[in-house]
Formats: sequence, structure tokens, C-alpha cells
Amino acid sequence: MILAVDIGNTQTVIGLIADSGLDGRWRMATDASLTADEIRVKVGALLELDGRSWPDVAGVVIASVVPALTAAYEDLAERATGRAPLVVGPGVKTGLSVAYENPREVGADRIANAVAAIAASGAPVVVVDFGTATTLDVVDASGAYLGGAIAAGIETSAEALFSRAARLSAVDLEPPARVIGRNTRESLQAGLLLGEAAMVDGLVRRTWAELGGECPVIATGGLAERMAPLCETITAVDGDLTLKGLRIVWERNA
Repeated sequence: MILAVDIGNTQTVIGLIADSGLDGRWRMATDASLTADEIRVKVGALLELDGRSWPDVAGVVIASVVPALTAAYEDLAERATGRAPLVVGPGVKTGLSVAYENPREVGADRIANAVAAIAASGAPVVVVDFGTATTLDVVDASGAYLGGAIAAGIETSAEALFSRAARLSAVDLEPPARVIGRNTRESLQAGLLLGEAAMVDGLVRRTWAELGGECPVIATGGLAERMAPLCETITAVDGDLTLKGLRIVWERNA
């Protein structure tokens, strides 16, 4: 089996991939101070939860936006599996044409998302990833990755707001019943969640206009399940999109 690792700024998602598909999936907080030994223990404990262990892992594929952890996971993979991991980046076969001005600037997770989205829905397709940042990734009808948009994520916006507004206290990020909040809690929830949804819908509609027509929009990321019902343009939700993309990339480089 293959261990797929998606290292984000806030959370790291780990999937165990068998021939039949995703065999296990775990999410843990991203901590850039962890060493390879500490990560090995943590991931080993997660594997044990599903009755697995490191000897079951034949290889590791990584998408990372945290360079310090990329090195730690590379070290871990070599020591735990006896082979170097596949790290998504320049020189790796993805099957995806990248039309970005500087392809090296595109996050590995965004590439994996685009690869999986094409496999699921064809092209053109748009991916909305609700994470530390809310990102839109756009693939045109030819299957080329064009780029997209990057905005502050919901939790990132909330933390900035609560830290800078002395009279506003943190609230649960739960969808409000209405946009006109009748108290401070409802008003904050409306602004944060419904405001984010309106932004996503606006960006998607502008994207459709630039593409020349509507296309599928797939939501992923930690808050996708919560945000998708609030958005009018999202057509599907797949919390495992990045892991699925990593599996495809692994297979193309096997």
C-alpha cells in the first residue's frame, strides 16, 4: 500500500491507499517543529488504529507547502520504507499541462487537486479548496491548468478579525439561519460564512465568464462539507480530492 501525505499550513491529511482505493484517512495538526522520528511515531499510531503498521507501506507520495516538514517526511519515508518518497513538484510526471507563468510557484496540493478533478469530472473544471487559504484552481477545456485565485480562508479571516477587534469575541463557525444577524454572534457568522460563500460564488461566475461557459465546480478541504451548501455554484464535494490526485500522480510515476 501507498501512504499519501498532504501537508498543509494548518493541517496534514494522510491517506493509506490500496489497489481498491482509499483504505484509511487521518487528519492531524501541522507542526513544523516535528522531527522525522516524531512523525514516524505519530503516523505509526494512526496506522495501528486501522490494524496496519509501517511494514504494510510500500512507498510514500507527498504534496507539501511546508518545506521544513517536506524534508522531515522525506527522511521518515526513506527510513520506514527503504525507498525515497515521490514529492510532487518540478520534474514529476503529473499528466497535467501547467500554463501558469511560473509553474514552480504552483502549490503541489493544487496540482494534485487539478489532476483528481480532471479524472472525476473531465475538463474544464474548477476546484475550490477551503483551507488556511480559500483557493480556486481552474483547468480549461484542453486539460491545461491555468491558475486561479487565492483568498484568506474562513478560519484565517476569523482569527485576524477577533485579534484586531477588541469588542468581538470568537464564535463557532456554524452557518447562520439568516444573513441579517440579530445579535453579534449571528452577525459574525453571517459575515464570515455567508460572506465567504458569496465571494466564492462571485469568483466562480467570473471564472465561468472567462472560460466562456459553466463547468463543474468541486469543493474540497477541511471546511468543504460545511461551506458547499452555502454556495450556489459548487456542484460536488470531495474531501479526499487531494489524496486521490496523489494516488494518480504516484501511478503515473511508478
